[in-house]
Amino acid sequence: MSSLVVGTCPGVPVCADVHTYLFVDGLDLVTRSYGGALGLHPRRLLRPGGPLYPSDTPRVVKVADHGHADADPGGLTITVRLQGETVVWSELMYPDLELGVVEEVRFHLAQYLGEIERVHGAWR
Repeated sequence: MSSLVVGTCPGVPVCADVHTYLFVDGLDLVTRSYGGALGLHPRRLLRPGGPLYPSDTPRVVKVADHGHADADPGGLTITVRLQGETVVWSELMYPDLELGVVEEVRFHLAQYLGEIERVHGAWR
């Protein structure tokens, strides 16, 4: 099982914009997947019942926008689904530390929801 740690950047003066960091097993998912992209606003991703909350029906979730004008306007998307007590993110393609490719990660439901709710509560 993987672990999820969510961080936020408050925007100016620290960064150009308010955005969310998604660390999977200590690796920044957004930066490793899509150089120059920024995670979406915390209110958009982390709200109760929002896009990162899993359901039995898989759904495609946009987690980041491009950081420059010539990038893919679609941004970075993942597929999120609930499988029993496991949250599954699939349709990933980012390098791991051993130069392999991560295509899917799994999280314990309690850890996953706890982390999203922790950051959402701190952000409000």
